[in-house]
Amino acid sequence: MTTVRARTPVGAGRPGFATGPVAVVVVGLAAVLSALSPRYGFHRDELYFLVAGGHPAWGYVDQPPLTPLVARAATALFGDTPAGLRVVATLASAASVLVTALIARELNGGRRAQVFAALAAAVSGFVLAVGHMVSTTTFDLLAWLLVAWLALGLMRTGGGRRWLGLGVVVGLALLNKYLVGMLAAALLLAVLAVGPRGALRGRWPVIGVLVAAVIAAPNLWWQATHGWPQLTVAGGISADDGAENRVLFVPMQIVYLSPFLVPVWIAGIRRLWRDPELRWARAMVVAYPVLCVLVLASGGKPYYALPVLLVLTAAGCEPLARWTRGRPRTAVVVVAGVLAAATSALVTLPLLPTSALSAVNGINKEQGEQVGWQALTSAVATQWSAIPPAERAHAVIFAENYGEHGAIARYGPRHGLPVPYSGHMSDFDWGPPPDSATGPVVLVYQDGDRNIGRYFTGCRAGSRVDTGTDNEERGAHVDLCSGSTAPWSVIWPRLRHYY
Repeated sequence: MTTVRARTPVGAGRPGFATGPVAVVVVGLAAVLSALSPRYGFHRDELYFLVAGGHPAWGYVDQPPLTPLVARAATALFGDTPAGLRVVATLASAASVLVTALIARELNGGRRAQVFAALAAAVSGFVLAVGHMVSTTTFDLLAWLLVAWLALGLMRTGGGRRWLGLGVVVGLALLNKYLVGMLAAALLLAVLAVGPRGALRGRWPVIGVLVAAVIAAPNLWWQATHGWPQLTVAGGISADDGAENRVLFVPMQIVYLSPFLVPVWIAGIRRLWRDPELRWARAMVVAYPVLCVLVLASGGKPYYALPVLLVLTAAGCEPLARWTRGRPRTAVVVVAGVLAAATSALVTLPLLPTSALSAVNGINKEQGEQVGWQALTSAVATQWSAIPPAERAHAVIFAENYGEHGAIARYGPRHGLPVPYSGHMSDFDWGPPPDSATGPVVLVYQDGDRNIGRYFTGCRAGSRVDTGTDNEERGAHVDLCSGSTAPWSVIWPRLRHYY
Protein backbone atom coordinates (compact mmCIF):
# COMPACT_ATOMS: atom_id res chain seq x y z
CA MET A 1 0.00 0.00 0.00
CA THR A 2 1.39 3.39 -1.03
CA THR A 3 1.34 6.23 1.46
CA VAL A 4 0.59 9.66 -0.01
CA ARG A 5 2.21 12.50 1.90
CA ALA A 6 0.67 15.97 1.96
CA ARG A 7 2.84 18.67 0.44
CA THR A 8 4.40 20.91 3.05
CA PRO A 9 4.00 24.59 2.14
CA VAL A 10 7.18 26.50 1.44
CA GLY A 11 8.39 28.19 4.62
CA ALA A 12 6.01 26.20 6.82
CA GLY A 13 8.63 26.06 9.56
CA ARG A 14 8.70 29.79 10.16
CA PRO A 15 10.30 31.13 13.34
CA GLY A 16 8.19 31.88 16.38
CA PHE A 17 6.97 35.42 16.86
CA ALA A 18 8.91 37.71 19.20
CA THR A 19 5.76 38.76 21.03
CA GLY A 20 7.32 40.38 24.09
CA PRO A 21 10.08 42.49 22.49
CA VAL A 22 7.86 43.58 19.60
CA ALA A 23 5.13 44.55 22.08
CA VAL A 24 7.65 46.73 23.91
CA VAL A 25 8.45 48.57 20.65
CA VAL A 26 4.77 48.96 19.78
CA VAL A 27 3.82 50.26 23.23
CA GLY A 28 6.84 52.58 23.29
CA LEU A 29 5.88 54.13 19.97
CA ALA A 30 2.27 54.53 21.09
CA ALA A 31 3.41 56.22 24.30
CA VAL A 32 5.59 58.74 22.43
CA LEU A 33 2.85 59.56 19.92
CA SER A 34 0.24 59.90 22.68
CA ALA A 35 2.44 62.20 24.72
CA LEU A 36 3.06 64.53 21.76
CA SER A 37 -0.39 64.43 20.17
CA PRO A 38 -1.74 67.53 22.02
CA ARG A 39 1.10 69.80 20.85
CA TYR A 40 0.57 72.41 18.13
CA GLY A 41 -3.03 71.88 16.98
CA PHE A 42 -5.24 70.41 14.30
CA HIS A 43 -3.74 69.99 10.83
CA ARG A 44 -5.67 71.59 7.96
CA ASP A 45 -6.67 68.12 6.70
CA GLU A 46 -7.88 67.12 10.16
CA LEU A 47 -10.09 70.20 10.27
CA TYR A 48 -11.51 69.19 6.89
CA PHE A 49 -12.13 65.61 8.04
CA LEU A 50 -14.02 66.87 11.08
CA VAL A 51 -16.31 68.96 8.88
CA ALA A 52 -16.73 66.15 6.34
CA GLY A 53 -17.48 63.67 9.12
CA GLY A 54 -20.41 65.90 10.05
CA HIS A 55 -21.81 65.30 6.55
CA PRO A 56 -21.75 61.48 6.33
CA ALA A 57 -21.77 60.16 2.77
CA TRP A 58 -20.50 57.22 0.76
CA GLY A 59 -17.94 59.49 -0.81
CA TYR A 60 -16.48 62.96 -1.16
CA VAL A 61 -15.03 64.62 -4.22
CA ASP A 62 -11.44 64.08 -3.08
CA GLN A 63 -11.63 60.86 -1.07
CA PRO A 64 -13.69 57.84 -0.07
CA PRO A 65 -15.63 58.02 3.20
CA LEU A 66 -13.52 56.08 5.71
CA THR A 67 -11.17 58.71 7.14
CA PRO A 68 -13.82 61.42 7.77
CA LEU A 69 -16.08 58.86 9.44
CA VAL A 70 -13.22 57.53 11.58
CA ALA A 71 -12.35 61.11 12.56
CA ARG A 72 -15.94 61.72 13.63
CA ALA A 73 -16.00 58.50 15.66
CA ALA A 74 -12.62 59.25 17.28
CA THR A 75 -13.68 62.67 18.58
CA ALA A 76 -16.98 61.22 19.82
CA LEU A 77 -15.17 58.45 21.72
CA PHE A 78 -11.95 60.12 22.89
CA GLY A 79 -12.74 63.83 22.99
CA ASP A 80 -13.09 66.67 20.52
CA THR A 81 -9.44 67.69 20.79
CA PRO A 82 -6.28 67.04 18.76
CA ALA A 83 -5.27 64.39 21.30
CA GLY A 84 -8.67 62.72 21.15
CA LEU A 85 -8.77 62.70 17.37
CA ARG A 86 -5.24 61.33 17.10
CA VAL A 87 -5.85 58.25 19.23
CA VAL A 88 -6.84 56.41 16.05
CA ALA A 89 -3.67 57.59 14.28
CA THR A 90 -1.57 56.32 17.17
CA LEU A 91 -3.32 52.94 17.09
CA ALA A 92 -2.94 52.65 13.32
CA SER A 93 0.75 53.52 13.48
CA ALA A 94 1.34 51.01 16.29
CA ALA A 95 -0.46 48.36 14.24
CA SER A 96 1.75 49.20 11.25
CA VAL A 97 4.84 48.50 13.36
CA LEU A 98 3.34 45.17 14.47
CA VAL A 99 2.54 44.14 10.89
CA THR A 100 6.07 45.07 9.78
CA ALA A 101 7.41 42.60 12.36
CA LEU A 102 4.95 39.98 11.08
CA ILE A 103 6.24 40.56 7.55
CA ALA A 104 9.78 39.94 8.76
CA ARG A 105 8.59 36.63 10.27
CA GLU A 106 6.73 35.72 7.07
CA LEU A 107 10.06 36.12 5.29
CA ASN A 108 11.74 33.64 7.68
CA GLY A 109 13.17 36.35 9.91
CA GLY A 110 14.02 35.16 13.41
CA ARG A 111 13.04 36.86 16.65
CA ARG A 112 15.97 39.26 16.47
CA ALA A 113 15.09 40.21 12.89
CA GLN A 114 11.47 40.77 13.87
CA VAL A 115 12.49 43.17 16.63
CA PHE A 116 14.80 45.01 14.23
CA ALA A 117 11.93 45.27 11.74
CA ALA A 118 9.63 46.73 14.39
CA LEU A 119 12.32 49.20 15.45
CA ALA A 120 13.05 50.17 11.84
CA ALA A 121 9.39 50.98 11.30
CA ALA A 122 9.12 52.84 14.61
CA VAL A 123 12.06 55.16 13.85
CA SER A 124 11.18 55.83 10.22
CA GLY A 125 10.04 59.35 9.47
CA PHE A 126 7.12 58.12 7.39
CA VAL A 127 5.59 56.03 10.17
CA LEU A 128 6.09 58.78 12.75
CA ALA A 129 4.60 61.44 10.48
CA VAL A 130 1.40 59.56 9.69
CA GLY A 131 1.12 58.34 13.27
CA HIS A 132 1.17 61.82 14.73
CA MET A 133 -1.95 63.07 12.95
CA VAL A 134 -5.00 61.67 11.19
CA SER A 135 -4.74 61.49 7.42
CA THR A 136 -5.83 59.12 4.69
CA THR A 137 -2.18 58.01 4.50
CA THR A 138 -2.30 56.95 8.16
CA PHE A 139 -4.72 54.16 7.37
CA ASP A 140 -3.36 53.61 3.86
CA LEU A 141 0.04 52.64 5.27
CA LEU A 142 -1.53 50.04 7.55
CA ALA A 143 -3.68 48.71 4.71
CA TRP A 144 -0.72 48.39 2.33
CA LEU A 145 1.35 46.55 4.92
CA LEU A 146 -1.55 44.17 5.60
CA VAL A 147 -1.96 43.59 1.86
CA ALA A 148 1.77 42.89 1.53
CA TRP A 149 1.71 40.50 4.50
CA LEU A 150 -1.30 38.60 3.16
CA ALA A 151 0.10 38.57 -0.37
CA LEU A 152 3.37 37.09 0.89
CA GLY A 153 1.36 34.40 2.66
CA LEU A 154 -0.43 33.64 -0.60
CA MET A 155 2.84 33.38 -2.48
CA ARG A 156 4.31 31.10 0.17
CA THR A 157 1.36 28.70 0.44
CA GLY A 158 -0.05 28.83 -3.08
CA GLY A 159 -3.22 30.78 -2.38
CA GLY A 160 -6.51 29.26 -1.27
CA ARG A 161 -8.83 30.83 1.27
CA ARG A 162 -6.26 33.49 2.14
CA TRP A 163 -7.70 35.35 -0.84
CA LEU A 164 -10.78 36.10 1.27
CA GLY A 165 -8.74 38.02 3.82
CA LEU A 166 -6.88 39.82 1.07
CA GLY A 167 -10.17 40.78 -0.58
CA VAL A 168 -11.53 42.19 2.68
CA VAL A 169 -8.43 44.30 3.32
CA VAL A 170 -8.27 45.62 -0.25
CA GLY A 171 -11.98 46.47 -0.16
CA LEU A 172 -11.63 48.39 3.11
CA ALA A 173 -8.49 50.10 1.79
CA LEU A 174 -10.47 51.28 -1.25
CA LEU A 175 -12.95 52.89 1.12
CA ASN A 176 -10.05 54.95 2.42
CA LYS A 177 -7.91 55.69 -0.63
CA TYR A 178 -7.73 54.37 -4.18
CA LEU A 179 -3.93 54.11 -4.18
CA VAL A 180 -4.12 50.49 -3.06
CA GLY A 181 -5.14 49.78 -6.66
CA MET A 182 -1.58 50.68 -7.68
CA LEU A 183 -0.20 48.19 -5.19
CA ALA A 184 -2.53 45.47 -6.43
CA ALA A 185 -1.53 46.16 -10.03
CA ALA A 186 2.19 46.15 -9.20
CA LEU A 187 1.95 42.87 -7.28
CA LEU A 188 -0.09 41.22 -10.04
CA LEU A 189 2.39 42.23 -12.74
CA ALA A 190 5.29 41.09 -10.55
CA VAL A 191 3.76 37.67 -9.87
CA LEU A 192 3.03 37.20 -13.56
CA ALA A 193 6.64 38.09 -14.34
CA VAL A 194 8.54 36.03 -11.76
CA GLY A 195 5.94 33.87 -10.02
CA PRO A 196 4.64 32.08 -8.15
CA ARG A 197 1.86 32.06 -10.76
CA GLY A 198 0.15 29.16 -9.06
CA ALA A 199 -1.21 31.57 -6.45
CA LEU A 200 -3.35 33.11 -9.22
CA ARG A 201 -5.02 29.85 -10.27
CA GLY A 202 -8.38 28.51 -9.21
CA ARG A 203 -11.58 30.13 -8.02
CA TRP A 204 -10.21 31.83 -4.89
CA PRO A 205 -8.55 34.79 -6.65
CA VAL A 206 -11.87 35.53 -8.36
CA ILE A 207 -13.70 35.28 -5.04
CA GLY A 208 -11.17 37.61 -3.42
CA VAL A 209 -11.61 40.22 -6.15
CA LEU A 210 -15.41 39.98 -5.84
CA VAL A 211 -15.21 40.47 -2.07
CA ALA A 212 -13.10 43.61 -2.53
CA ALA A 213 -15.48 44.92 -5.20
CA VAL A 214 -18.56 44.37 -3.03
CA ILE A 215 -17.03 46.21 -0.06
CA ALA A 216 -15.88 49.15 -2.21
CA ALA A 217 -19.04 49.24 -4.37
CA PRO A 218 -20.98 51.95 -2.44
CA ASN A 219 -18.16 54.46 -2.82
CA LEU A 220 -17.48 53.51 -6.44
CA TRP A 221 -21.18 54.01 -7.16
CA TRP A 222 -21.06 57.42 -5.45
CA GLN A 223 -18.09 58.46 -7.57
CA ALA A 224 -19.75 57.20 -10.76
CA THR A 225 -23.01 59.04 -10.09
CA HIS A 226 -21.10 62.25 -9.33
CA GLY A 227 -18.95 62.18 -12.47
CA TRP A 228 -15.77 60.70 -10.90
CA PRO A 229 -14.64 63.96 -9.27
CA GLN A 230 -11.68 62.22 -7.63
CA LEU A 231 -10.13 61.81 -11.08
CA THR A 232 -10.36 65.59 -11.44
CA VAL A 233 -8.63 66.03 -8.08
CA ALA A 234 -5.89 63.56 -9.04
CA GLY A 235 -5.42 65.42 -12.33
CA GLY A 236 -5.00 68.67 -10.41
CA ILE A 237 -2.34 67.14 -8.17
CA SER A 238 -0.46 65.84 -11.21
CA ALA A 239 -0.75 69.13 -13.11
CA ASP A 240 0.31 71.35 -10.21
CA ASP A 241 2.87 69.16 -8.45
CA GLY A 242 3.69 66.38 -10.93
CA ALA A 243 7.00 67.80 -12.17
CA GLU A 244 8.25 68.56 -8.65
CA ASN A 245 7.11 65.14 -7.42
CA ARG A 246 9.09 63.41 -10.18
CA VAL A 247 12.25 65.40 -9.49
CA LEU A 248 12.08 64.73 -5.75
CA PHE A 249 10.92 61.12 -6.01
CA VAL A 250 14.24 59.37 -5.36
CA PRO A 251 15.64 61.70 -2.66
CA MET A 252 12.31 61.78 -0.83
CA GLN A 253 12.15 57.98 -0.81
CA ILE A 254 15.38 58.08 1.17
CA VAL A 255 14.53 61.04 3.39
CA TYR A 256 10.95 60.05 4.23
CA LEU A 257 11.85 56.54 5.37
CA SER A 258 15.27 57.45 6.87
CA PRO A 259 18.72 57.62 5.28
CA PHE A 260 19.96 55.29 8.03
CA LEU A 261 17.68 52.50 6.74
CA VAL A 262 19.04 52.53 3.18
CA PRO A 263 21.55 49.69 3.80
CA VAL A 264 18.78 47.60 5.36
CA TRP A 265 16.32 47.76 2.48
CA ILE A 266 19.13 47.23 -0.02
CA ALA A 267 20.04 44.09 1.93
CA GLY A 268 16.37 43.10 1.80
CA ILE A 269 16.28 43.38 -1.99
CA ARG A 270 19.44 41.28 -2.31
CA ARG A 271 18.13 38.67 0.08
CA LEU A 272 14.72 38.23 -1.55
CA TRP A 273 16.29 37.95 -4.98
CA ARG A 274 19.18 35.63 -4.09
CA ASP A 275 17.99 33.40 -1.25
CA PRO A 276 16.75 30.12 -2.79
CA GLU A 277 14.45 29.57 0.20
CA LEU A 278 12.68 32.84 -0.65
CA ARG A 279 12.24 32.41 -4.40
CA TRP A 280 8.50 32.56 -3.79
CA ALA A 281 8.90 36.15 -2.50
CA ARG A 282 10.82 37.55 -5.48
CA ALA A 283 7.69 39.24 -6.76
CA MET A 284 7.95 41.78 -3.93
CA VAL A 285 11.32 42.92 -5.30
CA VAL A 286 9.84 43.37 -8.78
CA ALA A 287 6.70 45.05 -7.43
CA TYR A 288 8.66 47.97 -5.99
CA PRO A 289 10.12 49.35 -9.27
CA VAL A 290 6.82 48.64 -11.04
CA LEU A 291 5.04 50.68 -8.38
CA CYS A 292 7.62 53.46 -8.71
CA VAL A 293 6.99 53.63 -12.46
CA LEU A 294 3.25 53.85 -11.89
CA VAL A 295 3.67 56.65 -9.35
CA LEU A 296 6.09 58.58 -11.56
CA ALA A 297 3.87 58.21 -14.62
CA SER A 298 0.87 59.57 -12.72
CA GLY A 299 2.81 62.42 -11.12
CA GLY A 300 1.93 61.09 -7.68
CA LYS A 301 3.65 62.05 -4.45
CA PRO A 302 6.96 60.37 -3.53
CA TYR A 303 5.61 58.77 -0.36
CA TYR A 304 3.07 56.72 -2.33
CA ALA A 305 5.61 53.91 -2.82
CA LEU A 306 7.07 53.93 0.69
CA PRO A 307 5.03 51.08 2.23
CA VAL A 308 6.62 48.58 -0.15
CA LEU A 309 10.04 49.98 0.71
CA LEU A 310 9.19 49.29 4.35
CA VAL A 311 8.43 45.67 3.37
CA LEU A 312 11.87 45.42 1.77
CA THR A 313 13.34 46.90 4.94
CA ALA A 314 11.68 44.13 6.94
CA ALA A 315 13.25 41.61 4.57
CA GLY A 316 16.68 43.12 5.22
CA CYS A 317 16.43 42.76 8.97
CA GLU A 318 17.43 39.09 8.95
CA PRO A 319 20.83 39.85 7.31
CA LEU A 320 21.14 42.75 9.75
CA ALA A 321 20.45 40.42 12.66
CA ARG A 322 23.16 38.03 11.49
CA TRP A 323 25.60 40.91 10.92
CA THR A 324 25.15 42.20 14.47
CA ARG A 325 26.11 39.03 16.32
CA GLY A 326 29.33 40.70 17.43
CA ARG A 327 29.24 43.41 20.12
CA PRO A 328 31.04 46.17 18.08
CA ARG A 329 28.60 45.79 15.21
CA THR A 330 25.66 45.88 17.58
CA ALA A 331 26.96 49.21 18.88
CA VAL A 332 27.04 50.55 15.31
CA VAL A 333 23.42 49.56 14.79
CA VAL A 334 22.37 51.09 18.12
CA VAL A 335 24.03 54.40 17.24
CA ALA A 336 22.46 54.37 13.77
CA GLY A 337 19.06 53.61 15.30
CA VAL A 338 19.32 56.45 17.79
CA LEU A 339 20.33 58.88 15.04
CA ALA A 340 17.49 57.66 12.82
CA ALA A 341 14.99 58.11 15.65
CA ALA A 342 16.29 61.58 16.53
CA THR A 343 16.33 62.94 12.99
CA SER A 344 12.97 61.43 12.07
CA ALA A 345 11.34 62.73 15.24
CA LEU A 346 12.74 66.22 14.76
CA VAL A 347 11.29 66.47 11.26
CA THR A 348 7.94 64.77 11.84
CA LEU A 349 6.90 65.26 15.47
CA PRO A 350 5.93 68.50 17.30
CA LEU A 351 9.20 68.92 19.18
CA LEU A 352 10.36 72.36 18.03
CA PRO A 353 8.89 75.70 19.13
CA THR A 354 6.41 76.85 16.49
CA SER A 355 8.64 79.85 15.77
CA ALA A 356 11.41 77.45 14.65
CA LEU A 357 9.31 75.30 12.31
CA SER A 358 10.70 76.98 9.18
CA ALA A 359 13.81 74.87 9.80
CA VAL A 360 11.92 71.65 8.99
CA ASN A 361 9.01 72.85 6.85
CA GLY A 362 11.12 72.40 3.73
CA ILE A 363 11.28 68.66 4.37
CA ASN A 364 7.89 68.18 6.02
CA LYS A 365 5.55 71.11 5.45
CA GLU A 366 2.79 69.32 7.38
CA GLN A 367 4.48 70.47 10.59
CA GLY A 368 3.65 74.09 9.85
CA GLU A 369 0.10 73.28 8.80
CA GLN A 370 -0.80 72.47 12.42
CA VAL A 371 -0.42 76.02 13.75
CA GLY A 372 -2.04 79.39 13.18
CA TRP A 373 -5.66 78.36 12.78
CA GLN A 374 -6.92 80.10 15.90
CA ALA A 375 -5.09 83.26 14.83
CA LEU A 376 -6.83 83.08 11.46
CA THR A 377 -10.22 82.67 13.12
CA SER A 378 -9.52 85.63 15.40
CA ALA A 379 -8.75 87.75 12.33
CA VAL A 380 -12.09 86.69 10.84
CA ALA A 381 -13.84 87.59 14.08
CA THR A 382 -12.29 91.07 13.96
CA GLN A 383 -13.78 91.73 10.52
CA TRP A 384 -17.11 90.19 11.49
CA SER A 385 -17.36 92.55 14.45
CA ALA A 386 -16.96 95.48 12.03
CA ILE A 387 -20.28 94.54 10.39
CA PRO A 388 -23.19 96.46 11.95
CA PRO A 389 -25.28 94.07 14.08
CA ALA A 390 -28.39 94.78 12.02
CA GLU A 391 -26.64 93.50 8.86
CA ARG A 392 -25.12 90.31 10.27
CA ALA A 393 -28.25 88.20 9.68
CA HIS A 394 -27.65 88.60 5.94
CA ALA A 395 -23.84 88.47 6.03
CA VAL A 396 -21.63 85.55 4.94
CA ILE A 397 -18.14 84.28 5.77
CA PHE A 398 -16.53 82.80 2.66
CA ALA A 399 -13.21 80.93 2.84
CA GLU A 400 -11.06 80.13 -0.17
CA ASN A 401 -9.89 76.67 0.97
CA TYR A 402 -11.00 73.82 3.20
CA GLY A 403 -8.34 74.51 5.85
CA GLU A 404 -9.65 78.03 6.41
CA HIS A 405 -13.22 76.78 6.28
CA GLY A 406 -12.51 74.00 8.77
CA ALA A 407 -10.73 76.35 11.16
CA ILE A 408 -13.59 78.86 11.17
CA ALA A 409 -16.14 76.06 11.59
CA ARG A 410 -14.12 74.69 14.49
CA TYR A 411 -13.10 77.85 16.37
CA GLY A 412 -15.71 80.31 15.10
CA PRO A 413 -18.51 79.53 17.56
CA ARG A 414 -16.44 80.75 20.52
CA HIS A 415 -16.26 84.13 18.71
CA GLY A 416 -19.96 84.11 17.85
CA LEU A 417 -19.30 83.47 14.15
CA PRO A 418 -21.86 81.77 11.90
CA VAL A 419 -21.25 78.66 9.76
CA PRO A 420 -18.73 79.54 7.01
CA TYR A 421 -18.88 78.58 3.33
CA SER A 422 -16.27 77.55 0.78
CA GLY A 423 -16.16 76.31 -2.81
CA HIS A 424 -13.14 74.08 -2.20
CA MET A 425 -13.37 70.27 -2.55
CA SER A 426 -16.49 68.87 -0.87
CA ASP A 427 -17.08 72.13 1.03
CA PHE A 428 -18.78 73.22 -2.20
CA ASP A 429 -21.43 70.53 -1.75
CA TRP A 430 -22.48 71.95 1.62
CA GLY A 431 -23.40 75.33 0.15
CA PRO A 432 -24.36 77.76 -1.24
CA PRO A 433 -25.46 80.44 1.17
CA PRO A 434 -29.13 81.40 0.70
CA ASP A 435 -29.86 84.10 -1.87
CA SER A 436 -31.34 86.09 0.99
CA ALA A 437 -27.75 86.57 2.21
CA THR A 438 -27.36 89.90 0.41
CA GLY A 439 -25.28 91.56 3.10
CA PRO A 440 -21.54 91.96 3.64
CA VAL A 441 -19.06 89.16 3.00
CA VAL A 442 -16.00 88.41 5.11
CA LEU A 443 -13.61 87.03 2.48
CA VAL A 444 -10.69 84.80 3.54
CA TYR A 445 -7.97 83.87 1.05
CA GLN A 446 -4.27 83.06 0.88
CA ASP A 447 -1.76 85.71 -0.03
CA GLY A 448 -1.38 85.88 -3.81
CA ASP A 449 -4.85 84.51 -4.62
CA ARG A 450 -6.64 87.79 -5.23
CA ASN A 451 -8.65 86.46 -8.20
CA ILE A 452 -11.31 85.27 -5.78
CA GLY A 453 -12.18 88.93 -5.20
CA ARG A 454 -13.77 89.32 -8.63
CA TYR A 455 -16.95 87.69 -7.35
CA PHE A 456 -17.44 90.31 -4.64
CA THR A 457 -18.01 94.05 -4.55
CA GLY A 458 -16.73 96.89 -2.41
CA CYS A 459 -13.89 94.86 -0.91
CA ARG A 460 -11.49 96.68 1.34
CA ALA A 461 -8.33 95.37 2.92
CA GLY A 462 -8.91 94.07 6.41
CA SER A 463 -6.72 91.87 8.57
CA ARG A 464 -3.57 89.94 7.66
CA VAL A 465 -3.01 86.64 9.43
CA ASP A 466 0.15 86.10 11.45
CA THR A 467 0.37 82.33 12.01
CA GLY A 468 3.70 82.57 13.80
CA THR A 469 5.46 80.30 11.31
CA ASP A 470 6.11 79.91 7.60
CA ASN A 471 3.07 78.01 6.34
CA GLU A 472 0.40 78.35 3.64
CA GLU A 473 -1.82 80.68 5.66
CA ARG A 474 0.91 83.06 6.75
CA GLY A 475 -0.08 86.50 5.53
CA ALA A 476 -3.55 85.34 4.49
CA HIS A 477 -6.04 88.12 3.80
CA VAL A 478 -9.30 88.62 5.66
CA ASP A 479 -11.15 91.35 3.75
CA LEU A 480 -14.57 92.85 4.26
CA CYS A 481 -16.72 93.20 1.12
CA SER A 482 -20.07 94.89 0.72
CA GLY A 483 -21.62 91.89 -1.02
CA SER A 484 -21.46 89.42 -3.90
CA THR A 485 -21.61 90.42 -7.58
CA ALA A 486 -24.72 88.25 -8.13
CA PRO A 487 -27.04 86.04 -6.08
CA TRP A 488 -25.17 83.16 -4.46
CA SER A 489 -27.04 80.56 -6.50
CA VAL A 490 -25.72 82.22 -9.66
CA ILE A 491 -22.05 82.59 -8.73
CA TRP A 492 -21.78 79.39 -6.68
CA PRO A 493 -20.87 77.07 -9.62
CA ARG A 494 -18.01 79.43 -10.51
CA LEU A 495 -16.61 79.26 -6.98
CA ARG A 496 -15.99 75.50 -7.12
CA HIS A 497 -12.36 74.42 -7.28
CA TYR A 498 -10.77 71.04 -6.68
CA TYR A 499 -7.13 71.79 -6.01
